[in-house]
Parts: sequence; C-alpha cells; structure tokens
Amino acid sequence: MYGKEISRILVSKEQVAARVKELGEEISRDLNGESVTMICTLRGACVFFADLIRAIDCDMEIDFIAVSSYGGGTSTSGEVKLIKDLSSPIEGKNIIIVEDIIDSGVTLSYLKRMLAARGPKSIKVCTLLDKPSRRKVDFKGDYVGFEIENEYVVGCGLDYDQRMRNLPDVCVLAPEVYS
Repeated sequence: MYGKEISRILVSKEQVAARVKELGEEISRDLNGESVTMICTLRGACVFFADLIRAIDCDMEIDFIAVSSYGGGTSTSGEVKLIKDLSSPIEGKNIIIVEDIIDSGVTLSYLKRMLAARGPKSIKVCTLLDKPSRRKVDFKGDYVGFEIENEYVVGCGLDYDQRMRNLPDVCVLAPEVYS
C-alpha cells in the first residue's frame, strides 16, 4: 500500500477514528457544558485537531499557535521558539492544547507554562500520540490517543521533512530514510 519509505502501519485510520470519537466524548463529559478554547499546535496537530473538534459536543472557540524546539532536525534542540502566537486572549477560559505527539515534553512543557501565565480558568493537553520513553522533562498529557514505542512515525499530521502528513494511518518510517 505504501512505498519503501514506510516499514509498517502502527495505528490504522480506523483505530484513529475510533479513538478520536472516544476522546471527544471524554472531553465533552469533562467540560460538563462549559465552553472551551481548543488550541491547535501547528503544523503537526492540524489533521487530528480537525477530527477532534468535530467529536466534541460543547460551545467552542478555536485558535492556533506554532512553537518549535526541533528546527530542521529530528531531535529537540532544547530551546523553544514561538513562531505564531494566539489570536485571542485566553484569560478566564478553559483551554485544551491539541498536539500530534508528546515526545521529549520540552515544547509542551514550555507552551503550557507560557499559556498558564495568561490566566486561563483551566489548561489541559490532548495528544494523538505519546512517546513516554523519550521524555526529557516530566510531562503528561491529560487526554492521550495512543502510547507508542520510540519509533519515527508519520501520517495523521506527523511528518518527515514536511512530507507524509497526509497519510491516513500512523505509519513507522523506514529507518534507512532518516538515518
């Protein structure tokens, strides 16, 4: 189905769709009728974000933010750079940051601290994938789609050199591609 760049499908599009539905239901229950501002971390989370917000049943605003600690490489530099800030204030609002993957935790830890300083009512993190074996800082997502091993994954918004975000499944990239 996929070319030589993909070694295998890790999470199928059907598994992703079912888990997104469950996450949407869980978030809706937890919000208990309160409104929320969903914040998409660009670019990786955009595919997951679009599916997730349609699965949540509550009054919602959406916004976008872009931060990076990777530059052009495949491992974190440890220095986080704000590329695009939010468009609206978040003071007094319920916030959910939506991410594609929690890897080192460096970027999300920084982002959560930065946004918390703006005085939201609550702040939580929802991620499609979690790779706890790669943590450099103590960080846990509040809503996690799938916990995965330390493999380089693409698809569902995740990329290799800005490519393969459009793959409908979460796939493991063949090691010879990135090594």
